[in-house]
Amino acid sequence: MLEALLHPKNVAVIGASRKPGKVGYEIVANLINGGFAGDIIPVNPSADQILGLKCYKTLEDYEGTVDLGIVTVPRQNVMAAVRSSIDAGVKALTVITAGYRETGEEGASLEQELAGLCRAHNVRLLGPNCLGIMNTHHHMNASFAGILPESGNISVFSQSGALCTAIVDSSVTGHFGLAKLVSLGNKADLTEVDFLRAFAGDDNTKVIVGYLEDIVSGDEFVKAAEDACSIKPVVILKAGTTPAGLKAASSHTGGLAGADMAYGAAFRRSGVIRADNFQALFDYASALAMQPLPKGDRVLIITNAGGPGTMAADAVEKSGMTVAALAYSTAAALKGKLPRASSTGNPVDVLGDADPERYAIALSTAQDDDSVDAIIVILTPQAMTKPAETARAIAGCVRADKPVLAAFMGGKHVMPGNEELVAAGLPVYNSPERAVDALKAMYEYSVWRRRPPRIVTRFRVHRRRVERIIARHLRTKRYHIGDIKAKQILSAYGFRIPEGHLTSTPDEAVEAAEQIGYPVAIKIVSPNIIHKTDLGGVKLHLSTADDVRDAFDLMMLRINQVAPEAHVEGIYVEKMLARGMEVIIGMSRDPQFGPMLMFGLGGIFVEVMKDVTFHLAPITTEEAFQMLKSTRSYEMLKGTRGERGVDFAAIANGLQRISQLVTDYPEIIELDINPFIVGDIGTEPFVADARMTLTHQETE
Repeated sequence: MLEALLHPKNVAVIGASRKPGKVGYEIVANLINGGFAGDIIPVNPSADQILGLKCYKTLEDYEGTVDLGIVTVPRQNVMAAVRSSIDAGVKALTVITAGYRETGEEGASLEQELAGLCRAHNVRLLGPNCLGIMNTHHHMNASFAGILPESGNISVFSQSGALCTAIVDSSVTGHFGLAKLVSLGNKADLTEVDFLRAFAGDDNTKVIVGYLEDIVSGDEFVKAAEDACSIKPVVILKAGTTPAGLKAASSHTGGLAGADMAYGAAFRRSGVIRADNFQALFDYASALAMQPLPKGDRVLIITNAGGPGTMAADAVEKSGMTVAALAYSTAAALKGKLPRASSTGNPVDVLGDADPERYAIALSTAQDDDSVDAIIVILTPQAMTKPAETARAIAGCVRADKPVLAAFMGGKHVMPGNEELVAAGLPVYNSPERAVDALKAMYEYSVWRRRPPRIVTRFRVHRRRVERIIARHLRTKRYHIGDIKAKQILSAYGFRIPEGHLTSTPDEAVEAAEQIGYPVAIKIVSPNIIHKTDLGGVKLHLSTADDVRDAFDLMMLRINQVAPEAHVEGIYVEKMLARGMEVIIGMSRDPQFGPMLMFGLGGIFVEVMKDVTFHLAPITTEEAFQMLKSTRSYEMLKGTRGERGVDFAAIANGLQRISQLVTDYPEIIELDINPFIVGDIGTEPFVADARMTLTHQETE
């Protein structure tokens, strides 16, 4: 699809320069120095020759078709250069020149014009405001970055040109090779989605790495990333994690759901491995590029020092993986082969005087143990340590069925060992924690790859009832759906709703309470009052007629004092059902990725601790259960100290029903069920309070 950009037969540099230091000069020089085998076509009306190459006044003067044109002229000349390139039949263009959308409205307008011109002639555009592109296997450095890196199997796209240069430099010091590197620039045409698709189908790419500050199309990204991750790992560093939008969210879910939550949910859905920093980006990528995925989470640690072994064991436990319990036969074999003072548990301590052979014995023996899924080998530089020889011994007995990661701690003394390991295809880190983090990323990706097929359950519901309520609210421009109508919508989607009646006098309230049975709750009903509890608009556990009358009068008096302008429709009397555990489920519609479902434990866990999890709708049953398990309060839900846990299946069912509701009705932009009361296994949960917010804009 992007053959002319990634594998051009020839490259034209429009705006080539004779002056070193100029972008147009450096790109021509980089193409030559990188060993590009095709024609390099400098274009400059004032030069006859540049760096020994024939220079053309215009691209039309070149005889033959041009695959890739690189535009480096000043902004005021870009459109003319692009038109001339299109007239000459160029198939793809990279516009290096800056001064477009990043500078304001005028630049954004020029960028749209530029993209429109290329689109009209079916010419793919990279940039503008970008560094260029590299393809090491094609010996092409069509950028103004420095040297062409060594060939490897990691391909990179980056929204930051400066980060591209840092990646190139890091590839040298980090001893990893690159396949392709693309600077996205302003993404006027080609975006991360295009390169996810291109790299997914590229035989020279084993791992895809990305740096992003925004995503152009959320839906397209999720689909492209999921397709790519089904073939090979995708590791992305996402910057700019500020909350989305400036509107004040009316619900708990809306208040907790920001841009970072949305990106996290999108990455989890699509299988993207998220790196939190630049170091982790290539820690993960190098491990994934060099080693097989683990089949499980049981980790063995081999070390020549007790302290680092303990550090590694702590890191494994904190990561959620397991410090492997060695089989009896493995422990016995190690005892027979290692010195008596060695520890043959886990970590396996081969002692400070360990020679290369001792490391090889421990590693070879451990690899035969079916209770071990991955191995971390730690070396600290003792006086008798031979890092290079030890690295060769380790590499010589590594098999292809289990990942082995190394942590050679130290500096200059262990450097020869590091180089030997990387040359042999073993990732090496300077601390046990970094090795464990990389292994955890590998494990989580392996779990995602083994996930069951996504089957979204569709429930039988009463859509007409919901359509009437939403249509009536939109027609009258009432964008907040209060508790009563929200519960009617939820009832239509299979939620259990306590019986209740709207009343306008104390006597009506008492009559309603006696009809439905005590105890009851009463709640103020007003389109102007969203957070009822904050204004004293909710009273619970009323057990007598006098309780109801007194609460009714007091509530009306208080509301008149604190919200005198509010239009009060009445007071809702509702049956109080059996107590249970309070959880919150909700949805906030992200402008990029669509509906994000939220789950958390109620009370302080959502108010103070923000212990919530998000997932993109629609969700499967498995994904609903994963939402529950990913909260810190999961153990409390399971039941502790003899207390029985709650019905997880009932919560998962509720999440899936909400998923269907918000997928069916894009008009709903926020939804809160808070609290959703859940009980023991076999009991039916119910909605205690709910509200929704509708969009002010027309939906398709």
